[in-house]
Amino acid sequence: MSTAEPATTPGSRRTGRPTDRRRESTVTGTVDALLLLSFGGPESPEDVMPFLENVTRGRGVPRERLEEVAQHYLHFGGVSPINALNRDLITAIEGEFSARALNLPVYFGNRNWHPMVEDTVATMHADGISHAVVFPTSAWGGYSGCRQYDEDIERARAAVPGAPTLTKLRQFFDHPLLVESFADAIRDAVQQLPTAVRSEARLVFTAHSIPVAADAAAGPPDDGGRLYSRQVAETARLCAAATGFGDYDVVWQSRSGPPQVPWLEPDIVDHLDVLSGKGIGAVVVCPVGFVSDHLEVVWDLDNEAATKAAELGMAFARAATPGPDPRFVRMVADLVAEHLDGRAPRRLGAVPGYGCTRDGAICAPGCCEPVRRKK
Repeated sequence: MSTAEPATTPGSRRTGRPTDRRRESTVTGTVDALLLLSFGGPESPEDVMPFLENVTRGRGVPRERLEEVAQHYLHFGGVSPINALNRDLITAIEGEFSARALNLPVYFGNRNWHPMVEDTVATMHADGISHAVVFPTSAWGGYSGCRQYDEDIERARAAVPGAPTLTKLRQFFDHPLLVESFADAIRDAVQQLPTAVRSEARLVFTAHSIPVAADAAAGPPDDGGRLYSRQVAETARLCAAATGFGDYDVVWQSRSGPPQVPWLEPDIVDHLDVLSGKGIGAVVVCPVGFVSDHLEVVWDLDNEAATKAAELGMAFARAATPGPDPRFVRMVADLVAEHLDGRAPRRLGAVPGYGCTRDGAICAPGCCEPVRRKK
């Protein structure tokens, strides 16, 4: 997949309008577009603090903490890779749709930075879109991974009178193509290690930490909670099995918030200390919780974790994320096809998945209730 940023029409960076807006669809049903819905990220130094203020609005995060996180972005010129990666993904999806004779335009909207999803939905309405499917760039259940995207959809539709119907596609944490992509990335990472230590390398999976209480509330209430951590563990199990690793670890990264609030542990950097203490001299880290190289991946793993491993004298290799892999693009098209044609979902795991709802509805009453912070 090309890493070159696709050409844009005037204003497309801010509106999320596709460059090719053909709507002569060969598909059944009423769907006439795809909306890629993502987190968003700054694209210049001037964007960094306003972006972080959007992300943390209403959470009471101290200004000094925002300034600390801002330095991570400024280390990379104030530019998060996420928007460019999503534009590349959209270009690849458009190519896959064309190959499948699906003439669906692909729109781009974000929660926290331009193109904002409210602006994109307004553009879709102006373009005559009546019903779009939504691909959220999160594979997971839980509040941040699923329900918050429902809230994004509901908010965007409320802001646009006559907004199109928006149907969110299902969670894809155990899709065969996702697992295949991660498995090949793990194999490639092993080959990056010195030959002498490859056979002793420990495989460590990471995903974004969340508060323990949020994980306890993840999923429909009658499903027992902890849907997010269970899905992460299931994807790790599938990827380890596909690569022949009998032993592996699932750890967490990128926690934030006050230290008195318990989050999922252990942290990847702390875990490297533990592994080193056990005499393990090589590690392959797979960021299974991320679909592309977000800033959390390149900062927390390629910078902090890699530096820690070097200090400990451990060989370190990080597996690639699946976003640039053509199989990930085919997976997106498969998810759309499931919805359009009524195909049976392609799944490998035993842990339940949800997420397919319309116009911001949640999966079930009480599903993934946000944890209220104490005053």
